[in-house]
Amino acid sequence: MPVPIDSAVPAATERAVIEPPPYPASHARFGRHAIPARAGIGLRQPHIDQVLLEAPDVGWLEIHSENYLAPGGPRLRALELVRRDYPLSCHGVGLSLGSAEGLDRDHLARLKALFDRIEPGLISEHVSWSVAEGVYLNDLLPLPYTEEALAILCRNIDHAQSVFGRQMLIENPSSYVAFAHSEMPEWEFMAEAARRTGCALLLDVNNIHVSAHNHAFDADAYVAALPLDRVEEVHVAGHFVRTFLDVRGEARTILIDDHGAQVDQAVWDLFTRVLARLGPVPTLMEWDTNVPDLPVLLAEAAIADRLLARQAAVPARPVPGVPDVPVPDVQEVMR
Repeated sequence: MPVPIDSAVPAATERAVIEPPPYPASHARFGRHAIPARAGIGLRQPHIDQVLLEAPDVGWLEIHSENYLAPGGPRLRALELVRRDYPLSCHGVGLSLGSAEGLDRDHLARLKALFDRIEPGLISEHVSWSVAEGVYLNDLLPLPYTEEALAILCRNIDHAQSVFGRQMLIENPSSYVAFAHSEMPEWEFMAEAARRTGCALLLDVNNIHVSAHNHAFDADAYVAALPLDRVEEVHVAGHFVRTFLDVRGEARTILIDDHGAQVDQAVWDLFTRVLARLGPVPTLMEWDTNVPDLPVLLAEAAIADRLLARQAAVPARPVPGVPDVPVPDVQEVMR
């Protein structure tokens, strides 16, 4: 999906790359402003004044880091006011962890300054690339799942964690094409990146649902293959269904991860099955295009909160496999 930021990330005039120094594989997470195992929403520009005035009952808020990299100004001041009342997470969209040429040290420095200033409970980035030769592309582009790409990704995660001085989360992508020369499935690629770098995982269940449909794999098998003890956050979002004619003139559908609609029942079902394995975990309701009024976001967060509360009374399942607990219909949960 296009990078969901309020303004384009400025292209660096010169891309400065430095080699990461040696450091431990594991990094301590900040506990002072921990994210609770509740539902959160993305803090979007149209809602900031309303959040400050009304202080809605929501567990936490997420920002896109690149929207707050300026060292001052009214946007950052508003964020600091919000910060007094809510735990925050920072979700990056411009670091380009998959770039073979390495990470931009100026971008890293601006991110670190933001993290040091607002002390987010979690920081995360996408498993994708979006930068080449100093040019920033307004999208999260896919990686081939090869040993070479994995080594590059791990090198860049190591570098970022060393600069930030803390653990970061990496998010599984949504995808629409597959590389013929990939050497491993996506879930193995994600698991191995976490194992090698000590990073944690941000499990986007909508992305899994979208990619499972587009590539005809089993979403539950994907989840079961991951190291679930590394999952620190879950994302839930809506998607767009597009129907088209293929080269044979046959109708086909593709799911597009646009974060621009209410969550589909199939995604709620997958989320519930994920919770049956994980137990309650911080869960973000994402909505980045066609952003609705704040009460719509809060209503979806309320659904997730009820599912999280329901699961809190049931022990998480440590054994991989589809749970036999019934999956509630969202309308039933809200009654």
